[in-house]
Parts: sequence; structure tokens; C-alpha cells
Amino acid sequence: MNTFFEAVILGLVQGLTEFLPISSSAHIRIVGLLVGTGADPGAAFTAITQLGTETAVVIYFWHDIVRIIGKWFRALFRRLPQSDPDVRLGWFIILGSVPIVLLGVLFQNAIETTLRSLWIVAITMIVFGILLGLADIVGKKDLRLKELTWPRAIVFGFAQALALIPGVSRSGGTITAGLFMGFDRRAAARYSFLLAIPAVFGSGLFQLYKSVKDPCVAAAAGCTPEIFSGAETAVATVIAGIVGFVVIAFFMNYISKRSFLPFVIYRLALGVVLIILLATNVVQAS
Repeated sequence: MNTFFEAVILGLVQGLTEFLPISSSAHIRIVGLLVGTGADPGAAFTAITQLGTETAVVIYFWHDIVRIIGKWFRALFRRLPQSDPDVRLGWFIILGSVPIVLLGVLFQNAIETTLRSLWIVAITMIVFGILLGLADIVGKKDLRLKELTWPRAIVFGFAQALALIPGVSRSGGTITAGLFMGFDRRAAARYSFLLAIPAVFGSGLFQLYKSVKDPCVAAAAGCTPEIFSGAETAVATVIAGIVGFVVIAFFMNYISKRSFLPFVIYRLALGVVLIILLATNVVQAS
């Protein structure tokens, strides 16, 4: 398959899976092996295409974001009290972004190599699928974002950091944590999307900078060219953003009325199938 069409497919996959609690990085990892070159698209490609989906978040939650940022700056200059809910939310998003930044820097090499093993992807798909299901069952779902506190913001932050491992899911991890803490589904999802903005843009822009600066990927065997050109990655990013916007609208409406059970079942099924394929050597772990 031509790498251009492979990039288009992966852009669609990124847009379809980024906001659902099923792990977009895991799907990019898996689909990348099944189409075209049959190679792992890499952490850099995943991070850059996430710029498209996060742009969709910014557009969808534009009024919320403008309001939060505006009030945060006004409070910084003492024109609003720090107790204002939107001001507090701004601080919580900053605090919650710290764990993923620190852990992303500390474990960058493992994130781009070891942790992309399909065995790890399969196990995390199953384990975190079970946790999501349990959280949806036992969570009280009676808290709103106005009841977010510093300790809860820290828990959200570390839950998001787990998404550095393909298979966990950024939205799945933070939503699971939110449900366990008692937040309702919509509040947990909304905060998950807002919390991801600084981390994803930071990671994506950093990987974009590295890709422009050095067209090779540092690997154990040396330096090998990127699978996709800059133009192909750009196309995938745009497609991911367009599709992602539609998925956000669908997902926010869906969870207002229904449970996460279909996503739990999907995660478990995909994890089991992946283990079978790995055990029978149909696909290779790395």
C-alpha cells in the first residue's frame, strides 16, 4: 500500500479512537502493523497526529477554554478571586499536567521503544478495560467539576500519565479515575479532554520539532528514516482532527445516556485477540 493512503487510514484511526476510552496509540500501533509497510508508525507519528485531534478539542470546547483562560489571567492580576470555579479549574489543569510531563521526560526512551510492545498493549487493554467497567459500576457519579479539589486533580494527573503506555487510553485512564472518585460520566469526560490539551500539544510540538530537526529516528540499531514524509503526516493530522471533532460530539452525547460497557467489552475482546495472535506468532510483539 502506498504510504500516503496508509497515512490517511492511520489519520482516520487516530480521529476515531483518540476520544473513546479504547486507546488511540494502541490502535495506531496495531493498524500500523496490519497495513502498508507493516511497521510500527512510531511514537512521533502518534504524537504529531494528536495535534489534529487536540485542535478538535479546542474548537469543541472553545467557549469553555476562553472563559477559563480569561478568568485565570484576571485572577492572576487580582481582578477575580482565586475561589472562582473557572480559576480553580485553570490551576487544576496546570497541576494535572505536571505528572505526564515529568514522567514523559524521565521515561521517554522506554515510551518510544519498550512500552510499545504489543504484549504490553494487549495486557493494558484488558486490565484497564476491567478497571473502567468496575469504575462505571461502583462510582457514585454525583460529583460535578465545581467539586474538583487539589487531591482529586493530582489523581486525575497521574491517571492521565498512565496513558504514556499504549493501551491504557488517555481518556480511559482519566475517566476511570474520575468515576472511581465519584464524578459523573460527562464531568469526568469533559475534564479528561480539557486536561489533555497542554500535555498533547506540548508532546506533539516537541515531536514535530524533533522530526524537522532530525529526519531520522534514534533506535537501538542506529538511525532509520521515518516511515511517513512530513506531507503525509500533515494529511493524517488534518484527517484526525476532522474525524475527532465528530467523535467528541458523539461521545459526549452518548455518555450522557449510556454506560461504558460497550467500550469495556471491545477492550477485552481486542486484548484477547491480540494475545492469541502474539502467542501463535501471527504478529510480532515489536
